[in-house]
Amino acid sequence: METMFIERREKLRKKFKSGVILIPGNGESPINYRDNCYEFIQDSTFLYYFGLNQPNFIGVIDIDKGEDIVFGTELTMDDIIWMGNQEGFSSQLKKYGVENFRDISELKEYLKGRDVLYTNQYRAENRECIATLLNMDYFEVEKKFSLNLVKAIIEQRSIKTEYEVKEIEKAVNITRQMHLTAMRKAKSGMKIYQLVAEIEKIAKESKATTSFKTICTTKGQVLHNNLYDDELKNGDLILLDCGAKIESGYCGDMTTVFPVSGNFTENQKNIYNILIKMFNKAEEIIAPGIYYRDIHLEVCKVLLKEFKKIEILRGNIEEMLEKGVYGLFLPHGLGHMMGLDVHDMENFGEDLVGYDDSIKRSKIFGLSALRMAKKLEKGHIVTVEPGIYFIPELIEKWRKEERFKEYIDYEKLESYQYFGGMRYEGDFLITNNSGVRLGEKMPKTYEEVENIMK
Repeated sequence: METMFIERREKLRKKFKSGVILIPGNGESPINYRDNCYEFIQDSTFLYYFGLNQPNFIGVIDIDKGEDIVFGTELTMDDIIWMGNQEGFSSQLKKYGVENFRDISELKEYLKGRDVLYTNQYRAENRECIATLLNMDYFEVEKKFSLNLVKAIIEQRSIKTEYEVKEIEKAVNITRQMHLTAMRKAKSGMKIYQLVAEIEKIAKESKATTSFKTICTTKGQVLHNNLYDDELKNGDLILLDCGAKIESGYCGDMTTVFPVSGNFTENQKNIYNILIKMFNKAEEIIAPGIYYRDIHLEVCKVLLKEFKKIEILRGNIEEMLEKGVYGLFLPHGLGHMMGLDVHDMENFGEDLVGYDDSIKRSKIFGLSALRMAKKLEKGHIVTVEPGIYFIPELIEKWRKEERFKEYIDYEKLESYQYFGGMRYEGDFLITNNSGVRLGEKMPKTYEEVENIMK
């Protein structure tokens, strides 16, 4: 463990000739007063290079002096009184190969006159901290971050090591249990918040937390519905999108769809089968050297072909693909990177993580929401999450605009207008020549889902 963190910092250090790399960790976030805080989540970059999952520390990788330092405040008697006796931070840091721990009060002087490299920041308090340390105007901080540092970190963290793959797979398997529990516990008359309690209990029992706010809804056409007040009824479909974040910080992320009654209706089966065909297409072709945007488009092509069969669409498939007709039914991207963040490193910006100089973001509706587009490499871990949605407000808007009326049979679409929505998601490791789904086997076909619910 100690060697791993030393090697991570050394690899980053070698990307630069001189200067000091400054990596702030996160502090506590108060809910309504200073001592009542939200659950602490460490900054993933600090966690990746320095390992310490505690608030209010700043890491330094000194390129010029060849040393690594963490600045913070050692435990005091007040800390011991309130939280009990525990291992000191200077001792904890030795587990991560950091021998040099200094008081935070020394950091400003240490940085004085140095060329300091830092990344763009997503927390106002960390921007304020950098402004104070470097005698900068607060609003200048985001203008002067090192783009080269950001790109170097993304390049390094994008390729997962064997240790990281194992940790992510642990999170994926807990996530799997969360989904299976939901399938087995769901029943008519239950409130969604009761089901969510059963789901999140699995994470807690595994000494984990959730990797994002659980999405559990019978209104699947609302992409991120976090309202839990509805009552489950036979005939409803539940869309569950949730994940576990384990103690090491690594995340899982899966989505499943299942019927409250335990059995899909014929209409639900038909649309669900199309969804799984879309997923299977991605699983079939995902591999290193392929642009993820191309996989997204191949999945959209499956949707177009299948919707043409059921006469919702008509016309040339390639024309519809090029113009983005699929965006009415799939207005989000196929997937994203996953690691220490469920949307890994997106604090740096989606375009820096999921795009590069060889591929730029599209302006076509739906495709423009694709988070990950660039060429896949061995060691990437990405999610694959096709969806099919019938969003009444969006359908009505396009109908009034007569948008793509040459391709879309809006009269036929009326019978699906209040169908809802569904998506299915798995987590994939890119290997030498393919993509491998992580975790133990998940139910995928409607028969497998129904068998679990029995």
